[in-house]
Amino acid sequence: HRESRNREPDLSVAERWQARRKPWRGSATWRYLTDARRLPERIVRAAIGANVLREGPHGSMWATHLNADGAVTGWEERGPDWRGFATGGAKVLFRLGRPDALRLCVTEAAIDAMSLAALEALRADTLYLSTGGGWSPATDAAIRLVAKRSEARLVAATDNNVQGDIYADRLLALAEEVGCGAERLRPIASDWNVDLKVRAEARGMEEGGRLPHARRARQG
Repeated sequence: HRESRNREPDLSVAERWQARRKPWRGSATWRYLTDARRLPERIVRAAIGANVLREGPHGSMWATHLNADGAVTGWEERGPDWRGFATGGAKVLFRLGRPDALRLCVTEAAIDAMSLAALEALRADTLYLSTGGGWSPATDAAIRLVAKRSEARLVAATDNNVQGDIYADRLLALAEEVGCGAERLRPIASDWNVDLKVRAEARGMEEGGRLPHARRARQG
C-alpha cells in the first residue's frame, strides 16, 4: 500500500526502483510495450527476466540504468504521453543481453535498444545498450569499460538523424581511443522502434490484414 506520491522523493533511487512491480502479462506497461511499441513478447519477457523493467505510473515503462557494479542509478521513463528520466537519478547505461558479449550496440533509448534486439532476434553475442540520450562522464566511462576488451566491437546504433550522427561520431572516436572494432548501424527510418513497427505492420498484412494487437485488444 503506497503512501501519497509526495513521499517518494524521501526514498533513494534504488528504493524507489525496488518499490515498483515488474510488468506482467496484460499489465499497463506490458500493453504499452507490446501494443503501442510493437515489441515481441519474447523481448519483453527477456527484459523482465533481466530485471531491467518496472511498471511506471499511468501505463508508462521504467527502464533501469546500471553502473559497472550493477547498482541502479536511475531509469528512463517512457509512456503513451510521457518521456523523462528518474528524478534525482543519473544516466549511465541501460543494458540488455549477456554482460560478457563482445558486440556492443549503443542506442539512444531503451525502447530502441529493445527494438534492435527484436529486429536481430536477441543475438547471443550482443549486449544492447542505451545512453538515454545522455553522455555523462559516467556513461563515457561505462562504455569504455565494456569496449576495452581487445575483441570487442562497438556498434554505433544511434538514430538516423543529425543528433544520431553526432552520437555515432563520438562512439566511433571512443572505439578508436580504446582500440576496439567499430561500425555505424543505421536504422532505415528515424529510429529502431519505427523500423520494428514497420516490420510488424508488414507481417500483419501478410497474415490477412488483421493486426495482432487488434486481436489482443478484443480478448481483453
